[in-house]
Amino acid sequence: MRLATCLAILAAVALGGCGGSSDETTSPPVEAKTSTAEVRSAWERESSCKRPRGASRWGCSVGAYRCQAVVTGRGWSVSCAKPGQSLSFRVRPG
Repeated sequence: MRLATCLAILAAVALGGCGGSSDETTSPPVEAKTSTAEVRSAWERESSCKRPRGASRWGCSVGAYRCQAVVTGRGWSVSCAKPGQSLSFRVRPG
């Protein structure tokens, strides 16, 4: 039984391939780019997302996303996630 299972897995891998095709793309779909811009805009407007005085890390909620921000040498690095999707962006304090 174990041999049959191993052979079935090996056959599935051989038939399905392991990726590596040269026509694969790494750019996110257009809707993900739009979501990032929308979430960033909402994050900047949300009063609970403002950096607390003296904080180097903080978090807040933006719609269905839970976001966390950290101070970096170039401003703030923000990561937001909701079930099934995550995104990130950088904000220069102004």
